[in-house]
Amino acid sequence: MSAAPATQVAAAREVLERLVIDVPDFPEPGVVFKDITPVLADHTGLTTVVEAVAAAGRDEQGRVVVDKVLGMEARGFILAAPAALALGTGFVPVRKAGKLPRPTHAVSYDLEYGAATLEIHVDAIAPGDRVLLVDDVLATGGTMRATRDLVERSGGVVVAVSVLLELGALGGRAGLGELPVSTVLTV
Repeated sequence: MSAAPATQVAAAREVLERLVIDVPDFPEPGVVFKDITPVLADHTGLTTVVEAVAAAGRDEQGRVVVDKVLGMEARGFILAAPAALALGTGFVPVRKAGKLPRPTHAVSYDLEYGAATLEIHVDAIAPGDRVLLVDDVLATGGTMRATRDLVERSGGVVVAVSVLLELGALGGRAGLGELPVSTVLTV
């Protein structure tokens, strides 16, 4: 897996430092929510961060090494779909329980402030598909571990994780084992 070139990461980091807004006590007391909507509203900023996120799906020579990009509901969709376009791959949405219309694989897991269930269509990942997981924030790692489980149940292989922000104090990276994790900014 390739990391984004240093200048690309630096530009994306600057965008995040300038545009992400901390919202205290959301969605509940004690949580500081990282609001990325100002990044999404800025065309240049969005383009910069999508390219940095997509870089995790390329090797050192710039060749695409993934077949699918998965994005977790809901902000992961916003980043993963254009990352898939940048890589020339398919995009697969990972949804909350009950949101997909056809048969699904499902997994329940703990969040930093609750519990959730995620699902993907049983035919979304073909056996052997190489997959990049994309989300806005890596916190405790529960969402990434659950999504990895969904990919593996489908016969796919997660080759890397790419996120905008990593909440370093919550230790989510440690729970992902040897899986390469690309982060634009650790806070």
